[in-house]
Amino acid sequence: MPEPTKKADETEAETAPPPEQNKPEEDGNAPNQVWSMGDGPQEEGDKQDNSQKSLLFVEKPKGGTISVGQNITFIAKVEAQDLLRKPTVKWFKGKWMDLASKVGKHLQLKETFERQTKMYTFEMQIIKAKENYAGNYRCEVTYKDKVDSCSFDLEVHETSSAPSIDIRSAFKRSGEGQEDAGELDFSGLLKRREVKQQEPEEPDVDVWEILKSASPNDYEKIAFQYGITDLRGMLKRLKRTRREEKKSAAFAKILDPAYQVDKGGRVRFSVELADPTVELKWYRNGQEIRPSGKYIFEHKGNERILFVNNCMLTDDARYHVTAGDEKCSTELFVREPPVIVTKGLEDTNAYIGDKIELSVEVSEDDANVKWFKNGVELPLDSKSRYKVKVEGKKHTLIIEEGTKADNATYSVMTTGGQSSCKLKVDLRPLKILHPLEDQTVRLGKELSLKCEISENVEGKWYKNGQLLQPSDRIKIYHKGRIHRLIVDKSLIEDDGEYMFVPDAYNVNIPCKVHIIDPPKIHLDGLGDGNTVTVVAGTKLRLEIPVSGEPAPKIMWSRGDKWLMDPAARIRADNYPDSSCLVIDSAERDDSGVYRIMLKNEAGEDTAHINIKVVDIPDPPAAPNVVDVGEDWCIMNWEPPAYDGGSPILGYYIERKKKQSSRWMRLNFDLIKETTFEPKKMIEGVAYEVRVFAVNAIGTSKPSEPSKPFVPLAVTSPPTCLAVDSVTDTTVTMKWRPPDQIGAAGLDGYIIEYCFEGTEEWIVANPELTDKTKFTITGLPTGSKIFVRVKAVNAAGPSEPRMHPQPILVKEVIEPPKIRLPRHLKQTYVRRVGEAVNLVIPFQGRPRPKVSWKKNGAHVDKNQINIRNSENDTIIFIRKAERIHSGKYDMKVKVDNLVDRATIEIQIVDRPGPPQIVKIADVWGENVALEWQPPKDDGNANITGYTIQKADKKSMEWFTVIEHYHRTSATITELIIGNEYFFRIFAENMCGLSEDATRTTESAVIAKDGKVYKNPVYEDFNFNEPPMFTQPLVNTYAVSGYNATLNCSVRGNPKPKITWMKNKIVIMNDPRYRMFGNQGVCTLEIRKPSPFDGGTYTCKAVNSLGEAEVECKLEVKVTQ
Repeated sequence: MPEPTKKADETEAETAPPPEQNKPEEDGNAPNQVWSMGDGPQEEGDKQDNSQKSLLFVEKPKGGTISVGQNITFIAKVEAQDLLRKPTVKWFKGKWMDLASKVGKHLQLKETFERQTKMYTFEMQIIKAKENYAGNYRCEVTYKDKVDSCSFDLEVHETSSAPSIDIRSAFKRSGEGQEDAGELDFSGLLKRREVKQQEPEEPDVDVWEILKSASPNDYEKIAFQYGITDLRGMLKRLKRTRREEKKSAAFAKILDPAYQVDKGGRVRFSVELADPTVELKWYRNGQEIRPSGKYIFEHKGNERILFVNNCMLTDDARYHVTAGDEKCSTELFVREPPVIVTKGLEDTNAYIGDKIELSVEVSEDDANVKWFKNGVELPLDSKSRYKVKVEGKKHTLIIEEGTKADNATYSVMTTGGQSSCKLKVDLRPLKILHPLEDQTVRLGKELSLKCEISENVEGKWYKNGQLLQPSDRIKIYHKGRIHRLIVDKSLIEDDGEYMFVPDAYNVNIPCKVHIIDPPKIHLDGLGDGNTVTVVAGTKLRLEIPVSGEPAPKIMWSRGDKWLMDPAARIRADNYPDSSCLVIDSAERDDSGVYRIMLKNEAGEDTAHINIKVVDIPDPPAAPNVVDVGEDWCIMNWEPPAYDGGSPILGYYIERKKKQSSRWMRLNFDLIKETTFEPKKMIEGVAYEVRVFAVNAIGTSKPSEPSKPFVPLAVTSPPTCLAVDSVTDTTVTMKWRPPDQIGAAGLDGYIIEYCFEGTEEWIVANPELTDKTKFTITGLPTGSKIFVRVKAVNAAGPSEPRMHPQPILVKEVIEPPKIRLPRHLKQTYVRRVGEAVNLVIPFQGRPRPKVSWKKNGAHVDKNQINIRNSENDTIIFIRKAERIHSGKYDMKVKVDNLVDRATIEIQIVDRPGPPQIVKIADVWGENVALEWQPPKDDGNANITGYTIQKADKKSMEWFTVIEHYHRTSATITELIIGNEYFFRIFAENMCGLSEDATRTTESAVIAKDGKVYKNPVYEDFNFNEPPMFTQPLVNTYAVSGYNATLNCSVRGNPKPKITWMKNKIVIMNDPRYRMFGNQGVCTLEIRKPSPFDGGTYTCKAVNSLGEAEVECKLEVKVTQ
């Protein structure tokens, strides 16, 4: 079957499949076979580009056409060179029908593997086909993650005589630079057709007219019947022609859809114009045609004619003519005259291996000629063994080396004739030029057999009647008439009778091969020095491979003693190809050198084997702890006295608390040294440690535990060491405790000093002091000393903290300086009853004297508490009174040096009420008030007034003005006919006065002659039916997590709320909880499942009506 149709602008070069593929078979004589011409145009989407490189297929199955009752075989090949295992192949019909389940009478599946070419061959054979077997098939091969697939078609027709074919109507397009350029193609007519005598030519058939009038369902049948290969190209042109068949206003008569002309002939194109004055232009493949000797234009009335003379294949194209804005088009097909055979093929006899030539002569130079073997077209590509030589009109088929398979009927076909002949290839008489010779080969050496015969033919090698196949060890070579068999590293099994049998000849060439082998001991698996190590207490079974032909005698000895007793603890077990030394429950004394000796008629061999019995090492001695720290210690130990016969690889260390019995491993990687530093211990807790020794055999028993030890750490150095004071003979130092004290606690401090210029440190306190301040006494005046302090605990003294500068032993006068806090630089205000606590720091040396005065007089210490220290002074008043207000003067004095500071203290209280309040005037709805400020302002400025009014009837007071700053005000918007009293409060920073001053008289708001009528108000009706102000919304919930549905409703009387799921009321279900608060309704669904999904409804009902809302809940299950 030809490959699928390619693009119209590509030259098609179709070749018939090789003979071994798609070979129709049937019992008896097979009728003429015609292959399918390809897919119809309706299957444009099923195109396959076979030019693309296949992933796995080396050769793909190709489609074919057979008649009912015939057989056909489809073949697929996969190369196995890069595959580690056999690929998987499946055959399908259509897209999904697996044919493996249909194997039987009419379907057989077969697979083979050729070792020489490393090629897998998969065959599908259809036997006695039926009409319903037709259709599309697919072969799919899979290997690991690679998949390759190939589709092919099978057509099955009823048995009938082959119809006559119009070869002139089979056209295809070729590359002329235009889509519609073309040339004749006879490959579709020649493929898969049996060679027969040339018959008289049938009348011409216009396939173009047949396709135009046929149904699209019959296109493929017509293509098959008339041998059309470029069916898709013709249908494209047909479709384009049909589109153009429409009425034209410019043309009274348009061009015919298509024209045919013989090569070298003349064609006439004619159109008739409706308006003869319209300008007319002719085009070929879109290029305007100019008058010339080839193209002639004629005018006859309204008729316009174009003649094309001497038509060539290049004139096969699309033509169109334009008249104004309109055009009409047509297709021109140029037919080439048939090529006939002028000198036919002749029957030929040849020998195998000869060069064979079959020649034929045709009527035209370089004509298209097809060669067939037994009716099957020969492949003539570069990989084919068939070559064709063309010399003008002579065509020669060349077979370089003839074989038996070349016996066949060969035929040649042209477009106008055919010829055939028979080729017979026979064998030449065979002569043995050099026979095989008997050989004796030493075991392991190369075995080489060689013979020479008179003919260059293949052959087979046999050993003891069994066919030999090539392998990594067995190599078979054939070069010309010489055949060689080479066996690398011969084995005992290679001993026997060998024979070479040439193919196609009843001749065999025999010889005998004898393999000999002296005894040998194979110690390749043993270590250096043939040493074998065995663990004490285990069983040793040492197997030593031996070889020799015949089987040698084996003997073992240890020193001068032969191991002959088969029941002893140390014994030897002998076998034809090995000997085994057995030691039951090995002991340390079994170590030593053992000898093995082999002997046979071809020689002897001896070897010495060193047996070494190893054991776990002895435990090390108890470790010693040489140093301890806060959470660590340093330990060491001695190696064990006996290492077990294997070097010590390292040690494991364990520790435990003294009061515990649980040991803890400290290292999981072996320690090579004999010292170790355990860490992360608890300070103050007693520990013990022990050691294990490890060699290649295992771990020793533990050593004895070390003596108990307690991790302790000294404290960190004291902090913030500073000079507190200096006199002429003393220095007072102060510091703070260490940042880290540890479990050992803190016992005290040691203070040391040394004079400048010396390195001798003198302890200032013979006994530890637990204070953080110490005075060093007895120092000479004017000397300079360095001071340091150490913290001491049970682990010893800490690192010292040293004062960075030398200290001069001499009292220094420092002028007094008062450091008044910022908030005291302004008036210090407090309310009556609050506490006053002022701290004023100062500096000066020696200790300054502090004195206080209030308003120029000494402070009464019975009313105010004053406490002085070296660095500050404190004024404290437990409960402040207004008499404590005033200006306080502070004086700090050192000798004749003085510093002063002043503090103003203001104690405030709420003010008294305003003085006289009177009604100044009344008019309309307004009253004017006037008053005087209070006598007592509370020792603070008045910040405002608050005015209240009261109706005389109720005497309930209401505030009308707040924080009012003036002493007169106008009260407005009073009710006509009422009588009012007014009162006023004074206000300062402490608040309103406790009392208010009230007007002695009342203010009457006169009616002014108008009668006031109270308005009548109707009661508002608050009742309304239920209405949802916030509806439910569709919700997604996660399975296992609580979900809530919310909405809000209003109504009066308060509506009754009912919840429903899928229109079913939810009642007494513990999985649901319902809430209602201020009109917000909530339904909680506890840990919902997919079953809880659905439509939920909230319904509200009262006496005036009802309302409801709903939503959908979907519950998703987490993956």
